[in-house]
Amino acid sequence: MDRKIRVVQFGTGKMSVYTMRYCFEKGANVVGAIDINPDVIGKDIGEIMGTENKGIIVTAKENAEELLQQTRPDVVIVTTMSLLKDVGDALLLCARLGLNAITTCEEAFYPQNSNPILTEKIDKLAKQNGCTITGSGYQDIYWGNLISAISGSTHSIKKIKGSSSYNVEEYGIALAKAHGAGLTLEQFDKEVASGDRISEEALKEIINKGDYLPSYMWNVNGWLCSKLGLTVKSQTQKCVPQTYKEDIFSSTLNMTVKAGDATGMSAVVTTETEEGITIESECIGKVYSKEDYDKNEWTIEGEPTTTIVVARPATVELTCATVVNRIPDVINSKSGYVTTDQMDELKYRVKPLNEYVI
Repeated sequence: MDRKIRVVQFGTGKMSVYTMRYCFEKGANVVGAIDINPDVIGKDIGEIMGTENKGIIVTAKENAEELLQQTRPDVVIVTTMSLLKDVGDALLLCARLGLNAITTCEEAFYPQNSNPILTEKIDKLAKQNGCTITGSGYQDIYWGNLISAISGSTHSIKKIKGSSSYNVEEYGIALAKAHGAGLTLEQFDKEVASGDRISEEALKEIINKGDYLPSYMWNVNGWLCSKLGLTVKSQTQKCVPQTYKEDIFSSTLNMTVKAGDATGMSAVVTTETEEGITIESECIGKVYSKEDYDKNEWTIEGEPTTTIVVARPATVELTCATVVNRIPDVINSKSGYVTTDQMDELKYRVKPLNEYVI
């Protein structure tokens, strides 16, 4: 492409501070921004990023279609919510307008195994209008491509076991609430854990209706199976509350989580495959105490057994850099809802992003 890539930022919260700056620094232009927060609507995006003014004012969501029609960006970056149904309107709008979109929505990483109806609807519209919709972020590498690369150096695999922890304070109120942070244990059991105590038939029915609430690893396991060519036989999820011995103040929730209440949750997803390989992955998201820190650990059990540990990853920055580095892949991709296991391996972008667009 012989011009700068044009980007619209959909959602101007914590993540957008990095995604917008990274776009500018990678030679792209942010030509518009959209939000629902009255405190940021009307502000210049430079004020949000902590830089000089850019001459781009945040537009209210109700005017999103008009802005997108006027700017016709090459890609829309959606950094709002964690469930597909909550970003569905934004992705459907992009698909209807024929605009590529990439989102940090965790379920969007591999949504066909948790919300197939909405995924198919977005896919159909995107194909009709010649654009690509996808989900990416931290999991693209640290729960996905990194694991598949290690698997590629293994002769035989019996089990893949992973665990990743992160501070929900870093990702906004929607994510913190989705993890049950601030709930009593009774509330957690009713509102979060009870959703997993159902039969396989009931689970399928809920998924087919688009009402399932997957943990992040639910979609990661599906992505890994697709990437590795594995056939899913069964998949289960169990959510367990995390607690702390002392009160912890959450700035994101603007409340004190009492000792013994849920600071977040651990979600364990177990996938059995027809090929005999088990994938057991756990994500631990909670309000951190002073002793906690981010950690990503995966073990490939087989011949040979290999463990990799990433301690204290800068998860927010890695998420946003991954999304921005993925932009050329999204533009170059075939049309439809295309998950990143179907794209090229993620690459560091030395040159301006437009120079990687075919």
